[in-house]
Amino acid sequence: MKKLDPGAYDLTRNVHRITLYNTISAEQRHVRAKPRLYLHLDMNCFYAQVEQVSYDLQGLPLVVGGWRKPDGTARGIVATSSYEARKFGIKTGMSAFEAVQLCPYVVFMQVHYEKYQAISRQIREVLDSYAADVEAYSMDEYFLDLTFMIRQSDEKLRRYAQRIKRDIHEATALFCSLGIARSKTYAKLASDLVKPNGLTIVTDEAAERRLIHPLQLDEVWGIGSRRFARLEQAGLRTIAEAVQQGSGTFQKLFGAYFGRMLWETVCGLDRAIVADAPEHVPDEVSYMHTFSQWTTDPEQVRGEITKSVRQLCYRMRGYDRRARRFSGYLRFQDESWRGVQVVFATSGLTNLDQYVTDAALNAFMPVVRHYLRHGQRIRGFGVSTLDLDASGQLELFFREDEKLRNLFRARDTINNRYGFESLIIASSFDDVKGKTHFLGRS
Repeated sequence: MKKLDPGAYDLTRNVHRITLYNTISAEQRHVRAKPRLYLHLDMNCFYAQVEQVSYDLQGLPLVVGGWRKPDGTARGIVATSSYEARKFGIKTGMSAFEAVQLCPYVVFMQVHYEKYQAISRQIREVLDSYAADVEAYSMDEYFLDLTFMIRQSDEKLRRYAQRIKRDIHEATALFCSLGIARSKTYAKLASDLVKPNGLTIVTDEAAERRLIHPLQLDEVWGIGSRRFARLEQAGLRTIAEAVQQGSGTFQKLFGAYFGRMLWETVCGLDRAIVADAPEHVPDEVSYMHTFSQWTTDPEQVRGEITKSVRQLCYRMRGYDRRARRFSGYLRFQDESWRGVQVVFATSGLTNLDQYVTDAALNAFMPVVRHYLRHGQRIRGFGVSTLDLDASGQLELFFREDEKLRNLFRARDTINNRYGFESLIIASSFDDVKGKTHFLGRS
């Protein structure tokens, strides 16, 4: 009997993409160190801008991710916000209640993933007509290799970029910011300098010194808060200081090889490839859901655990990975947002919901009932893998039920073709009711 082909897994759904650091990854670098030119496009506040255009709400402070109860009380978590809302101090990850305190008349809209995905495809069609090498870095960010224009004047580059902006606006009614520079990293930094609807061209050393070098080092991808703290302790805070001092400090702090590549990235010397890379397989897969509102109902928490495991296992099957050990996190509703972490395990390596759900519920439901008896309110649940196996080898004392595996293959086939919510199990409906999920990282 021929096995079903589940088709393509949508591994970006409900995921906020984490930087892959393509410019400092060895396999993502050109071998030859010849001069190159890059364009980075950023769709400004993409989700929020799409909703403003869809409902004729341009100019109004808008949040994607929150909602209001019938009595007007704001619930949920801010997934993103418009520039008008950001002027009031509204930020991603903030509670909708906090957002209303900052701007009482803020407009709340819900995430409409399929709509954003469709518009992203329109943007890609426009960009494919302008360059042979286009990379979709995320749904709302793109890179173009413009090396074929490297000898053109800044004025010609500006006209070229303005035509891109015009065509995208005509196709989608959306605005974007563009950056053009001699490295992929600097193009991304340049696009951030003028927002919204900006255009910045940095094609020589004088422009780099004036516009890019004053930026803090943590603006560069690959330098998060921990690396930035170590660099600050070593006396480096800005890109200019790193360029002037050389690679020695970076190599001392981060290793001879990686430190050198990271310093080259900071200096705009990276030789990055612009191409849609194969799907990156992470070291771990995770899913975190902050509920629309807190709950004291153990059956609602049970439903949320079931839904979280479903998301996790779907991604594991998409990556063709299995796991035996998992970590779950139960978040409480209090000022500190503290919670409790529990490690649990299945009988063997698996990526099937049934095995992981049973293990998760056995580990967590006694914990849930304990804390509810002691007056806690539960606001979120997350689950992640602690080991990922790619071998596919059979185990001596555990083997997945073949009928169960075929069942999930059939379900994935239908959901991948007709939409992720086409087939779901009934227990998923016993969840925390609300209109938004602030969805976690993978």
